[in-house]
Amino acid sequence: MLVNRRSLRVEWGDCDPAGIVFYPNYLIWFDASTTRLFERTGMSLPELYRKHGSIGMPLVEIGVKFFIPSRFGDELQVESGVIEWGRSSLTVQHRFLKHSALALEGFEKRVWSVPHPDQPGRIKGAAVPQEIVALLSAPDR
Repeated sequence: MLVNRRSLRVEWGDCDPAGIVFYPNYLIWFDASTTRLFERTGMSLPELYRKHGSIGMPLVEIGVKFFIPSRFGDELQVESGVIEWGRSSLTVQHRFLKHSALALEGFEKRVWSVPHPDQPGRIKGAAVPQEIVALLSAPDR
């Protein structure tokens, strides 16, 4: 499985009045980390969408487990990779490490979507293109 790793510094504006990361910010970071995972394959999401006729990957399920809090000034390491493939879906796992300790683990389940052929303005799930499955399933390098 291809894993993207990136560093993230917690900023003042990321925190709640208690001084810890306000939980919705993790979901923003999940989304950005998924984008960076795709970019690691050498193609941006807009390029992949155009190439394969997709209009996006709507989020259909999400889960998070918090282990230790993160605070203003903390440096986090984020690891992201696809852990499960469905016919039209993919599940991306995100792990946030703080000083090598697991601070948070979560996932996003997304559906590869295309315009609905019979209902203008609507979308429908479609098979994830094999090129994408192969790129994101490649051994970590």
